[in-house]
Amino acid sequence: MKRFPAYDPPEYVDWQPDAELSAEFVDTWYRDPERRSIVEQLNREPKLDLYRGLLRTRLHDITLKRWVRHGIISKAWLGTGEEAATVGPVHALNRRLDIVAPMIRNAGACCEMGMPVADMLRGYLGTYDSPSRGRDGHVGDLDRRVLQPISNIGIMPPVTVGIALGFRLRGEDGIALTWVGDGSMKHGGTHEALGLAVAQHLSVIFIIQNNQIALGTPVTVHHPPGTFESVHQAYGVAGWSFDGNNVLDAYAATKLAVRHCLSEAGPVVLAGETFRMGGHATHDEQEARELIPPELFTHWGARDPIGLYEEYLKGDGVGPHVLERIESEIVQEVEDAEREALSSREASRPAPESALEGVYASYSPSDEGSERVP
Repeated sequence: MKRFPAYDPPEYVDWQPDAELSAEFVDTWYRDPERRSIVEQLNREPKLDLYRGLLRTRLHDITLKRWVRHGIISKAWLGTGEEAATVGPVHALNRRLDIVAPMIRNAGACCEMGMPVADMLRGYLGTYDSPSRGRDGHVGDLDRRVLQPISNIGIMPPVTVGIALGFRLRGEDGIALTWVGDGSMKHGGTHEALGLAVAQHLSVIFIIQNNQIALGTPVTVHHPPGTFESVHQAYGVAGWSFDGNNVLDAYAATKLAVRHCLSEAGPVVLAGETFRMGGHATHDEQEARELIPPELFTHWGARDPIGLYEEYLKGDGVGPHVLERIESEIVQEVEDAEREALSSREASRPAPESALEGVYASYSPSDEGSERVP
């Protein structure tokens, strides 16, 4: 894909294919017979849909980063470099029945579940026609089976387990999936959710998205093993790891988890290794470069999930002209979404009184001596 020197990490601007890494990309899932079978069953169009998802997610982030530089918004939380850990799992779900609970680096999940890119951008602009009605930059849409993220870390896992319990009580076959950051694995709510999911034998997929850094704390400092591939053993449930920069490995690993859940075998804990190619948000990117060893950026920068997947597709018989056409389509989609969202900034500002909409109760001094208004 086209690189953007003003917005991409420098490792991506100068990215070049590496034959050894390209071979490793295939070998990662090929050496596992079950994953190989899943990937080999994918025909050309689903593979290209994965490519569309990766591009859409990256360009969504590029747009936000440009807005920060131009002063349209103050900051943005990006998933640059982690796209495969989001896009692959979502495509492994039944998007008509299952529900996802993304966090800030999983914005791509919203789009891949059917939310328009324009709605995602409106969320950052706080317009009244955004999914959150201008209240929060964290957006979701239950009509498209996306839970609105909760900002506090470790809070989404219990909510996700509640969704899975709801599936059980209603006799539905849906699966609930959420992502948990390496830092969120230190939150009590995450472990309470895991415990309840195990005790109730619920259809939940927990993806531990280890991007090597929690705010500014390296994973090796707050979690000495450095990886989470054995967490499932502590709870006595199924689990396995996948390459978080390999969209096909992420897809296949999640597909296996879906099969496990549908056989009424209980929850699954997946561990995906990836890397945050920036700061916690756009405001501390320089600080991240100073705190995180440069060799990590070099190592993971060479493993750009989009670049690696493009090389795979070319080797799989997809011509460069096809990739260029798809990229042009996604670029147009995101540019149209940007124009639409910026138009909403002027035409759909939330009125002050709209803050009282959709809450459990409202109260004003004039209500003194009377019951609160529901």
